[in-house]
Amino acid sequence: MSESIDYYFWINSDWAYFGNPRLKAMAERYGLKINYYPVDIGAVYARTGGIKLPLRAKERKDYRLLEMRRFRDLLGMPINLEPKYMTQSVEIPSRFVIAAEQMGTPPHDLIHAVMTALWAEERDIEDEATLVAIADGLGLDGAAILARSKEPAAEKRYFENTNRGIERGMFGAPFYFFRDEAFWGQDRLEYLDRTISAALGTPALLKAVS
Repeated sequence: MSESIDYYFWINSDWAYFGNPRLKAMAERYGLKINYYPVDIGAVYARTGGIKLPLRAKERKDYRLLEMRRFRDLLGMPINLEPKYMTQSVEIPSRFVIAAEQMGTPPHDLIHAVMTALWAEERDIEDEATLVAIADGLGLDGAAILARSKEPAAEKRYFENTNRGIERGMFGAPFYFFRDEAFWGQDRLEYLDRTISAALGTPALLKAVS
């Protein structure tokens, strides 16, 4: 059986957006498959003691913005620190990318395009027309994906992802697993890289970013 990285993410996550390119490069470097699991972060927080961003103390909110600026500059990735269409519910785009994968589409580029639309392009990823346009821009059939996303199978997968992630120890996002070892946050991708390198006997790819 081939090796893989399990990637649990909130499609609204700034940190997942920052981590996506490095995760893809890492998987390609080691010849690993990435298993993509969009989750309901509200349910994750409710069951594991997390606090949604609007409810956090000012000091925590301020430090988050500082870290976002640091990673923006370090990684050279554009980001709107306070995007126009930030929302706490992302079931619609989550089911959209799940549906695309169920239809046989490799999901990484679509997932990152949706995140980029929110964080760098000021687009509303809860809007169905926006999602269709994003998919069409990648050469996919956005209308067909949207229709598939409204079927019970996509909804079922979304909640299964969330439940399974929590059962495995996930309490935030992004969350990565390799051989059932957990790594929380894109600033821990270096440690994931080192673990994979040691396991596979291949030189590590990433340099420290934290």
